[in-house]
Amino acid sequence: MTGQYLIEKPSPWIVENTPLINKNGLVLDLACGTGRHAIWLAKQGYQVDALDRDAQAVSSMVGMDNINVVVIDLEAGDWPQSEQRYNGIIVSRYLYRALLNTLATLLNPGGVLIYETFMVGNECYGKPSNAHFLLQPNELLEIYSPLLNVISFEQGEEQLPRPAVMQRICATRQG
Repeated sequence: MTGQYLIEKPSPWIVENTPLINKNGLVLDLACGTGRHAIWLAKQGYQVDALDRDAQAVSSMVGMDNINVVVIDLEAGDWPQSEQRYNGIIVSRYLYRALLNTLATLLNPGGVLIYETFMVGNECYGKPSNAHFLLQPNELLEIYSPLLNVISFEQGEEQLPRPAVMQRICATRQG
């Protein structure tokens, strides 16, 4: 399959928490990659802004119903300068600490942040293993509990879909 990407199933954490997002609402899938969550969300009736820096990875989503593809390098400071606010923000397997506080401000009142990524300890299982890309214990909880209403939080080792050490949070902005 040269030049093609295999689309994985959406994360169970994201599937489980998505019903908290207003039906048919606008959702940001940050660092969406090949779009496993953006495509799934669009099929559920959500309007999705799918952001990623890899134009080739997102190319299969261009022209799909309910998906607005934006090729942007967030780490180069290219954050869109708009007043756009979201009913939901999805982040999976991505960490750029400079954006963590900003995400809370991008939510509409009642908006939902669903975030999951790797944490310290994952280096035992492979990549990512660089500390810059691994959350510290309770890091998402410490960042978002003063800013948002935490619905659920978990962290630790898991075996499926592959061995990893993950941290997850679901939180809402007060309305």
